[in-house]
Amino acid sequence: MLTVALPKGELLKNSIRLLQSVGLDFSAFLDSGTRQLQIPDPKGLAKALLVRAQDVPVYVEYGQAQLGIVGYDVLREKQPQVAHLVDLQFGDCRMSVAVKASSSYRSPLDLPPHGRVASKYVNCAREYFHSLDLPVEIVPLYGSVELGPITGMSEAIVDLVSTGRTLRENGLIEIATLYESTARLIAHPLSYRLNTGNLSDVISKLRETVLVDV
Repeated sequence: MLTVALPKGELLKNSIRLLQSVGLDFSAFLDSGTRQLQIPDPKGLAKALLVRAQDVPVYVEYGQAQLGIVGYDVLREKQPQVAHLVDLQFGDCRMSVAVKASSSYRSPLDLPPHGRVASKYVNCAREYFHSLDLPVEIVPLYGSVELGPITGMSEAIVDLVSTGRTLRENGLIEIATLYESTARLIAHPLSYRLNTGNLSDVISKLRETVLVDV
């Protein structure tokens, strides 16, 4: 049976809607009363796992799921050994550098050498500032990274931004964009090559659906 890893959070509704369009129904995950983390498609064609977004590529890489839907930001940060298949064209956001609006920084290169940058995307942040040849200290934070500049613990943050509302409400502004991110369809490489569970048919249908919607 085909297993699909789905991300909790912002991408879940659109992921379920997309899969419904190709005949796979995991809408039970949207029921407010359910606590199930694994559910079958009513037709018995597949099952889905509901996991944290950061864990989707882990389940796919290790073969517990043949397919997964996850943001490009997670793939970029974790660099998992998975097959990148389709840009699903939803979940638009961007990875940005942000600072206090009241600061004098208007470009990453304005930041002081060896200054602090708070982020949950440690690898992406480190790679970005290395590309600028600007030595900084990356401070790992996994909660509200906006507090870094607010409290003075860091000069800047690197974080995922959608509408920018959270930044504005906390007196922060974006000064650079590292990359744009959308939801992506990924697959377990060996399952993809062997067409496990008629994987290629599902992928083709998903690809067609996305192209029609664009």
